[in-house]
Amino acid sequence: MSPFWWIICALFACAAAVAVYDLVQRRHSVLRIYPLVGHMRFMLEAIRPELQQYFIERNYDGRPFDRDVRTIIYERAKGIHGELSFGTERDIEQVGYEHLVHSTVPLPVADTPPRVTIGGPHCTQPYSMSLLNVSSMSFGALSGAALTALNRGAAAGGFAHDTGEGGLTPYHLSGGADVIWELGSGYFGARTDDGRFDPTTFAEKATDHRVKAISIKLSQGAKPGIGGVLPAAKVSAEIAEYRGVPAHEKCVSPAYHSAFSTPRQLVRFVAELRELSGGKPVGIKLCVGDRSEVLAICKAMIAENDGPDFIIVDGAEGGTAAAPLEFEDHVGLPLTDGLMTVHNALVGCGLRNTVRIGASGKVATGSDIVKRLIQGADFTNAARAMMMAVGCIQSQRCHTNHCPVGVATQDPRRARALDVPDKAERVHRYHQATVEQAMQLMASMGVESPEQLDPSMLRKRVDAVSQRSYAEIHEWLDDGELLADPPVDWVRDWAHADADSFRRTVRR
Repeated sequence: MSPFWWIICALFACAAAVAVYDLVQRRHSVLRIYPLVGHMRFMLEAIRPELQQYFIERNYDGRPFDRDVRTIIYERAKGIHGELSFGTERDIEQVGYEHLVHSTVPLPVADTPPRVTIGGPHCTQPYSMSLLNVSSMSFGALSGAALTALNRGAAAGGFAHDTGEGGLTPYHLSGGADVIWELGSGYFGARTDDGRFDPTTFAEKATDHRVKAISIKLSQGAKPGIGGVLPAAKVSAEIAEYRGVPAHEKCVSPAYHSAFSTPRQLVRFVAELRELSGGKPVGIKLCVGDRSEVLAICKAMIAENDGPDFIIVDGAEGGTAAAPLEFEDHVGLPLTDGLMTVHNALVGCGLRNTVRIGASGKVATGSDIVKRLIQGADFTNAARAMMMAVGCIQSQRCHTNHCPVGVATQDPRRARALDVPDKAERVHRYHQATVEQAMQLMASMGVESPEQLDPSMLRKRVDAVSQRSYAEIHEWLDDGELLADPPVDWVRDWAHADADSFRRTVRR
């Protein structure tokens, strides 16, 4: 018998063995009924996301970012114009469609991008923030190569790089960018052996000249209300060193902070960190849940005559963090609602002039920046868009350690595929082009600076025959209105807000 027939016989024997195994195994009913052929179902299921993304989805209906947005990010990162022709593919008659209001007399585009000064009356080292910055992403979630590229790109473009809650690492510092150090409930990088906040270690690191501000993470959009767990297998010696935890042991980030438990204690903790850092801006980051909790923080700020220099509002749209489906889909306010809630609460309490607001949630284009500024933000942060500028292809495997492009992984072989100098330049180009588009949009709207934007400049289709501006759809409080005479819609939440408790105070 020729070798060819031996190969054929061997293949048939293997197929027969697999079929027999399928018939006797008890794990998969499909295989017991359809031996051998049933494996096609699992093979197709494994490549379904790729088939959907590359061959089925239209340019404008992919999730979480559609193909048009991803293409714009990639092209701007590569230095391509990112322009389209033949008109929009979006249904502009659809209920919910939003558009910016242009001016008949647009202005010339400003030569330099506007910046935002972060720092209230108690801050002695204020920081000038870009309109768009790198949002919080930890070493552990992202590879060291990806973080280095982001940091170098931020340094080249003059914008800030948030560390995420995984600690202040050389990957966040080596590129020379301005750094926002995020401190979560695990106090990674500034913790005692029992997981509590260590002021001495914090002060040593926070006074580094590259650290421009501190952000206390109360919650995040992907999983508000729960902490996080880094499995023991992912806690390498390097990650353990930067986080201040034992290597090769499960690393737990609690759901709540041990340094404070009330709004008043939070405000005092902010003041403590500001003093320990040498007067640098200290803020908080949260995904908004109950409006009364935001008002409770405002009441504590008034009572203590102090408070955060900035508040970063994270949207329930989620981000780079892995989370249970129930939390991703059903917990927390979307960024638009959360942003306007925080803005109105600060305005109503007479605090808005001293507290800056950042918006973090699916910010990817110039129009995203302008919309968030209209809705109450002073600056924006982007995580997933920055990842795409580094090379992310939205494979949504961030939690598996099998990122196909070396961005969200701790696998050295995969991370090696990411060319840091090239990706750093892409981050710089993406940021520059996106901010320029935001400036061009504002000029077309007839405004010279973000301060001149107002809710009437953003309109939304509310039904089949009409559209209304944000000034008409939503309630906007006047300065100090909550202190003088709370509007009807705010009375109950204002009454429930307590500077000494995050729990709703029931008053009948």
